[in-house]
Amino acid sequence: MSTAAANEADAGGHELRDLVTGLGRAFGGALVFSLPMLMTMEMWELGFAMERWRLLLLLGSSLPMLMFLSHYSGFEATWGWKEDLRDVAIAYGIGLVSTAILLAVLGVIGPGMNPPELVGKIVIHAIPAALGALLGRSQFGQSEDDKEEREQSYGSELGIMAAGSLYLGLNVAPTEEMILIAFRMTDWQSLALIALSLLLMHGFVFASEFKGSEATPDTPWWSAFLRFTAVGYAIALAISCYVLWTFGRFDGLSFSTALGVLVVLGFPAAIGAAAARLIL
Repeated sequence: MSTAAANEADAGGHELRDLVTGLGRAFGGALVFSLPMLMTMEMWELGFAMERWRLLLLLGSSLPMLMFLSHYSGFEATWGWKEDLRDVAIAYGIGLVSTAILLAVLGVIGPGMNPPELVGKIVIHAIPAALGALLGRSQFGQSEDDKEEREQSYGSELGIMAAGSLYLGLNVAPTEEMILIAFRMTDWQSLALIALSLLLMHGFVFASEFKGSEATPDTPWWSAFLRFTAVGYAIALAISCYVLWTFGRFDGLSFSTALGVLVVLGFPAAIGAAAARLIL
């Protein structure tokens, strides 16, 4: 075999190994990110009872975020929107397959179930699974060279925070505890929770040592607070509001109660936003 042919064979073998490794990480990420929701009864019920147009809207609205994650931290490096769209399609496929297998093994879906319920339960869980699939590379073996391939801009940091908010928001928004906690809390406790959310978020900014940030340790605290903490908390509340509305958690609630539920969900969503900057 000639040297050129040997090099070509080695390159082909390397590409195949990278593909298999990337898919393995994607399945691992899909499992880690979707497992809490796969074992939550409220998510099973939503798959059956959720209005289909809201489910389709959630599926469609997740596409831009998944495209961003594919470009920034997908299971392989991409350099154009066509490659990102391809990888998002693969992530959705991995999410659907892994979700269907796990739900079947857990006995949540099975023979005799009507098609709308079957499809609804799979699709609603496939969204966080696809999110995990795209984050598999950063969580399960992204190299230092890969991490340096993407320069983080202020916009990309906001996108990372939105992804973190969505992940934790999807985890807890379907549960009845969000509404129960909001009913039990007083107005002063709600204000204290907002302050605690901001305090912890700001702590994550410094805990990350301004990793990948335009800010530096010499940046005035108020500048970092306004640019990252306050904006990040606003993103967390916006994501929380959309998720709660999508899952019908605002239905039948008064404005004050709905606001309380938003503040409650905004706490884990804010932690997700702040932690995402540290992890990714």
